[in-house]
Amino acid sequence: MIPHLIAIALGLAIDRIVGDPPDWPHPVRWIGTAIRKLTKRWNHGPNAFRNGFLLLTTIAVSSFLIVYAIAFLAYSLNVFAGIAVEALLIASGLAQRSLKDAAMDVYNPLTNKNMVLAREKLSWIVGRDTDGLNESEITRGVVETVSENTSDGVTAPLFWAFLLGAPGLWLYKAVNTLDSMVGYRNEEYEKFGFASAKADDVLNFIPSRLTGMLILLMTENKRSLTMRQRFSEWLQDAPKHPSPNSGWLEAATAVQLGVELGGLNRYKGIESDRARMGRPIHRLEAHHIKDAVSHMQTVTIGFFILFALGGILLGVA
Repeated sequence: MIPHLIAIALGLAIDRIVGDPPDWPHPVRWIGTAIRKLTKRWNHGPNAFRNGFLLLTTIAVSSFLIVYAIAFLAYSLNVFAGIAVEALLIASGLAQRSLKDAAMDVYNPLTNKNMVLAREKLSWIVGRDTDGLNESEITRGVVETVSENTSDGVTAPLFWAFLLGAPGLWLYKAVNTLDSMVGYRNEEYEKFGFASAKADDVLNFIPSRLTGMLILLMTENKRSLTMRQRFSEWLQDAPKHPSPNSGWLEAATAVQLGVELGGLNRYKGIESDRARMGRPIHRLEAHHIKDAVSHMQTVTIGFFILFALGGILLGVA
C-alpha cells in the first residue's frame, strides 16, 4: 500500500511540474489510433450495437492488461523500480498541468484585450463556436471546461488509481477516450458508441460527485454562503446539466464563484440553449479563469489526502 501511495504522490508531482510535453509520445494517442482502426472496421451494419460492446471490452481490457504487465515487471525488479515506473504511468494519465496551461493560454490574451487570440485559444479546448464571443462568454467557456475536466482529467483518474493502481487509471483513461471519440448521440455513433458512453458515465459517477463536494468544502465562497446554502443550491442545479456527471462540477463552481454557468452556445451555427446553473451575482470576468484553476489544484490535493488517509487506515486495519 505505501509504495502504491508514494507512486501516486510522485505521479501527481510530475504531472503538476512537467505536464505532457507536446513532443513526447502519449498513451492516449496510441489508444486513439486503435479506436479509430477498430471503429472503421466494426461500426457498420446490423451488428453495430453489439460491436460497440466489443470495442469497449477490447480497448479497456487491453489497456488494463498492458499497464498491469509493465507495472508488474517493474515491481518484480525491485520496489524502487516499481514506484518509479508506476509514478510515470500515473503522471502520463493526469492533466493538471495541461489543463492549467490551456486555461492560461486563453486568460493571458484575454487580460491583454487581444480578443482575436483569446477566441482562437478557446476554440482549441471547446466544441462551441467562438467567433464574436465577448469577455464574459470566453471566460464561461474556460471555466466550464476547467470545472468539468477537474474530474475527467484529474480526480477521476486518481480515484481509479487509488482503487486499482496505474492499470485502473489507464482502464479509466481508455473508457474516457472511447467516450470522447464514439460516445455521441448522432446517426453515426448512436448505436456503436452506446456502450462506451454508458461505461464512462458509470466510471465518473462517484468521482464527479466527490469532486463537486470538495469544491464546496475546500474553496472560497464568493457569496459568503453557509455550507447548508451551498449544498442546497448545488443539489438543485447539478441535475439540470444534460450530462449525468458534469453538472456536479459546474454547479459547484458556479455556487462558489457566485456566477451563472450554462446558457446559449452555438455549434457550427446551430444554437443550443443549455440549462443555467448558479446565480449571476458576479459578471464572469477573466479573473474567474484563475479561480477555476485554483479550484482544480486545491481539490486535487484534497482528493489525494482524503484517499491517502483512507488507504493508510485500511492498511493499518
